[in-house]
Amino acid sequence: MNQKLPRPGSPLRHFDVLLSPTPRGARLARLLATEQLRTWGLPLDPARLVVAELANNAATHGRVPGRNFQLLLYVVGQTLRIEVTDTRGDRLPHRHPADPAAESGRGLALVAALADRWGVTHGLPPRKTVWAELTFAAPQPPESERPRSGPTRQQLSGGR
Repeated sequence: MNQKLPRPGSPLRHFDVLLSPTPRGARLARLLATEQLRTWGLPLDPARLVVAELANNAATHGRVPGRNFQLLLYVVGQTLRIEVTDTRGDRLPHRHPADPAAESGRGLALVAALADRWGVTHGLPPRKTVWAELTFAAPQPPESERPRSGPTRQQLSGGR
């Protein structure tokens, strides 16, 4: 497992890991992403749901025996980018209307609904990267504790 930890004070937070293209690898991607989001102090949802869908797609549709898929998370400003790279660049994901009776086929619709943006980027053959971006609201600075005038002693005693 390859993991790069962010340097303290670095404006770019970054995490990446190689995982086996199996259901276990997809589950591990979700668990590792959840822990990394906690470490960074970011909201867990909907990010971990997006990671789960993209990792599951890589393990299911992007699987090539003996080749791993990569999960990459990084944060710039208020945007979390999730990238999952697999070695099936010949099989591009596409959204299609799911059969209401089907038990699968809704993953990319879920990603599209949860993410602010998503897409596919071709990499060096035979790779492709499916990515999604989530933008978080900027944290509001706490209201400053300025001295404020309160009632005077005279006002408290009824004006005497």
